[in-house]
Amino acid sequence: MAKRMNPVQWFEIPVNDLSRAREFYEYILETQLSSDETSQMKMLMFSGVDGAEGSSGALVKGEQYIPSHDGSVIYFTVHDIERVLDKVQQKGGKVLVPKTSIGKWGNIAHFEDSEGNRVALWSD
Repeated sequence: MAKRMNPVQWFEIPVNDLSRAREFYEYILETQLSSDETSQMKMLMFSGVDGAEGSSGALVKGEQYIPSHDGSVIYFTVHDIERVLDKVQQKGGKVLVPKTSIGKWGNIAHFEDSEGNRVALWSD
């Protein structure tokens, strides 16, 4: 029998300005992103842990990557949604959906990042 796993392996968030996006995400999530570059795109990768639950991903700049409010929404797990939303606003982002209870599943919020993407937060 195959090992059960969560369905998401990797995510990519489109950006127009890698430096601005790096500053935004490193500040609001209190993390460090690492650089990687191919001939077709530039990436700033979120740290990941092999074998851990969840997935990792990257901020990506490339011809085919266009920031948007439409389409899929990525949820970052955080300890304090309101603190992160304050930091989002300090860095020029916008709160789209304030901290909202989703009952026994915890709390969520949505924001617009420095690049115009809709991104979300989750906490228990």
